[in-house]
Amino acid sequence: MLTDAERAVDAAVAVIRARALQHRPRVGLVLGSGLGRIAERIGNAVTIPYDTIPGFPRPTVAGHAGHLVVGELGGQTVACMQGRVHAYEGKGFGALRLAIRSLHRLGCRTLVLTCAAGSLDVDVGPGRLMLIRDHINLLGVNPLTGPNDDAFGPRFPGLTDAWAPSLRAVMQDAAAEMGLPLAEGVYAALSGPCFETPAEVRMLRILGADAVGMSTVPECIIARHCGMAVAGCAVITNLGVGLSDEQVSHTHTLAQASVAASDLERLLIGFLKRLG
Repeated sequence: MLTDAERAVDAAVAVIRARALQHRPRVGLVLGSGLGRIAERIGNAVTIPYDTIPGFPRPTVAGHAGHLVVGELGGQTVACMQGRVHAYEGKGFGALRLAIRSLHRLGCRTLVLTCAAGSLDVDVGPGRLMLIRDHINLLGVNPLTGPNDDAFGPRFPGLTDAWAPSLRAVMQDAAAEMGLPLAEGVYAALSGPCFETPAEVRMLRILGADAVGMSTVPECIIARHCGMAVAGCAVITNLGVGLSDEQVSHTHTLAQASVAASDLERLLIGFLKRLG
């Protein structure tokens, strides 16, 4: 007998397949703040608003369009989430679990996550890209909290290689081939919506974080729970508070992310081409 969660995923997948019948996506892609225009490069695209897919999240933040775009990018068939929800929106993680599990049920076995982030390393400034090697979950919550649904994954999933080393190697090879500087580091996720204080930035650096943001880690955890391989890349939009005199704001984040989106686009296409 199907669980309620399985039935909800099946309902979402049925709508997506009915709208994008000709596509069988193998790679899922999540676009972060200010990075939505990358979806415009997807060929033979079918765009499905989240609000027409039962149970899908409804983003409420500027820079997150709320569309699922299915089509071809870099020689791969992708299902691209153009926008995400965040812990600070106060909606819980039920809709996000459903969305990521729907990508898996559609056939995606690889998930590529992108986000905007603040750098904690003064040598990796605004406009740079950082490949996520590992993460620190400081959200105060875990998206798998609550009863486990064994149909999707185990009660206690391991996160030793949460960010797949093999995919990171492919990403680094793609960056090297195009001469694109690509840093690599640890991403810390805080709940937001406030930006960090200077003291919090100092704490994060002591903990070993290289960048900080308000997303991305929940999607990684959900994807690993159901067996997907995960890669992630952060667009650095600012230095952490106290590391420069620059004023941090969401408007600034969106503007800086948009500037770096072209480099991220090139990197993602090169990465997808190398997946074979």
